[in-house]
Amino acid sequence: MWWADLKGAFGQRFNWEGIVCSMAVFTRDRHLALPHVSVSDVRYIDWAELRRRGFKGVVFDKDNTITAPYCLTLWGPIGPSIDQCKSVFGPNIAVFSNSAGLLEYDHDGSKAKALEWAVGIKVIRHRVKKPAGNAEEIEKHFGCDSSQLIMVGDRPFTDIVYGNRNGFLTILTAPLSPTEEPFIVRQVRKLENSFVSYWSKRGLKPISHGLLPDTKQCVKDP
Repeated sequence: MWWADLKGAFGQRFNWEGIVCSMAVFTRDRHLALPHVSVSDVRYIDWAELRRRGFKGVVFDKDNTITAPYCLTLWGPIGPSIDQCKSVFGPNIAVFSNSAGLLEYDHDGSKAKALEWAVGIKVIRHRVKKPAGNAEEIEKHFGCDSSQLIMVGDRPFTDIVYGNRNGFLTILTAPLSPTEEPFIVRQVRKLENSFVSYWSKRGLKPISHGLLPDTKQCVKDP
């Protein structure tokens, strides 16, 4: 089991699947890296409006989206927003992470179980690292099509590309605590954000979503 733990520690810094997918984004699918909605953190998301629009569930990334990197507890200030999300969507919220719940690095599910106990949110077990893979495991968990789900994450070339490739409404948050990330991750994040900003300024638009044509309607003051 020590080998899987070592791979996990190394793999969290180098997402080889992500590198391959990023090449496709750069060459022909740049729009996939653009989120439908960008907010500072989840406190700016109007969960009730999203539910009213017909969305049936919410999928969160973990590190720097709802927890600090490698931490198993919610980032304190966002607690009330997560509670509101739970009250609106009931049990139809989950975590889909490249750490906790990913079979290759969380081989016995212990990280997923610890996170579930700490934050009270189900962690979806899966085999393929974002942004690669389809939405089959998530759709099976929620019992609905991915177009009726919301993907919330902090990485354009990971969470947002995965969500857009699979038909989710995608919401990009700023990282909660970037200083706690490894140096290489911070540099890659800066590069990702610079490309997204450049493409947006050049007029590139995100994919439209049928349930929310005007994405400003789901953003609120915290």
